[in-house]
Amino acid sequence: MTTRASQALARPFELGNITLPNRIVMAPMTRMMSPGGIPGEDVAAYYGRRAAAGTGLIITEGTLIDHPPAGFSPDIPRFHGEQQLAGWSRAVEAVHAEGGKIMPQIWHVGIQRPAGSGAYPDAPTIGPSGVGLDGTPGAGAPMTLGDVDDVIHAFAEAAAQAERIGFDGVELHGAHGYLIDQFLWERTNRRTDAYGGNAVERTKFAADVVRAVRERVAADFPVVLRFSQWKADNYDAKLAEGPEELEALLSPLAEAGVDSFHASGRRYWEAEFPEADPELNIAGWTKKVTGKPVITVGSVGLDLAFDPAAGMGSGAGVQSIERLLERFENDEFDLVAVGRALLADPQWADKVLNDRQQELVPFTKDVLKTLH
Repeated sequence: MTTRASQALARPFELGNITLPNRIVMAPMTRMMSPGGIPGEDVAAYYGRRAAAGTGLIITEGTLIDHPPAGFSPDIPRFHGEQQLAGWSRAVEAVHAEGGKIMPQIWHVGIQRPAGSGAYPDAPTIGPSGVGLDGTPGAGAPMTLGDVDDVIHAFAEAAAQAERIGFDGVELHGAHGYLIDQFLWERTNRRTDAYGGNAVERTKFAADVVRAVRERVAADFPVVLRFSQWKADNYDAKLAEGPEELEALLSPLAEAGVDSFHASGRRYWEAEFPEADPELNIAGWTKKVTGKPVITVGSVGLDLAFDPAAGMGSGAGVQSIERLLERFENDEFDLVAVGRALLADPQWADKVLNDRQQELVPFTKDVLKTLH
């Protein structure tokens, strides 16, 4: 049966050297369920179930690059080490067996790491300037140029390993106040060297990461960059106050080799710059100013945005995706990432594409008991 949802979302999409079977993407969602940083058979099965139900592209939970202070929990999966990469290889096999595509999201949390936490508690917490997201100095150590080089190399090495073990692309986590984003944001980047300065100058670290990744992978291996205006616990933060600033910010990253941007907004239906356009969200503006394929995200299929005060235990009911389909029909963006709705219901894609939306499952705290 052809439905409005299937007409909009069931269309294939070419990204680099891959063809996605449809426009539905699984958003990366941290679960901290990989003891020792090793993704087990349960992780492979978790992603495989969603691919089997028609999710066209899986972007994994954030997985840590090979830099000691990269993460804040020993149970976050890592993207280095023989056992860790073997676990990820099993996840690739599980998704490919179901006809899906999969990319790892590679990650460094930077200044958001509490001192003494993670798999390497003795490693010092670092950030561009040692400044916390609240603007407080002394939240960690300012990165030396040696630290910068090490982290850039670690991102590039992770991307090369992703291609080697069969992933279909790679996503760089440059959003939500983590390390790449800390370089982009004026509050956390107060450097006076080549990695600091005005809004465009602050893109140098992210652009250098992208260029280093591009040098280590095939020319047509897809490289996605996730970015956001908002930060953890700061939903009013802005990297760009208007379309011109957004273009200035993203152009150096596109030129460095980003194939697609994953523009993270809290609610996909909210206009980003309403004074310039009453409809376009952050993904729509990203596509307009860069010309690159764009993934939108933000409370898709749910009636409430994520509430940090309540944590992941905050519930949300099912919401119609008619507004989403209208935006697809208007070619505002190319792909849609689904987060909590797909966490709650592994069959989400199948139900949406086959007119079974009345069977969709709401997001409740009970979901967290299984994270199936």
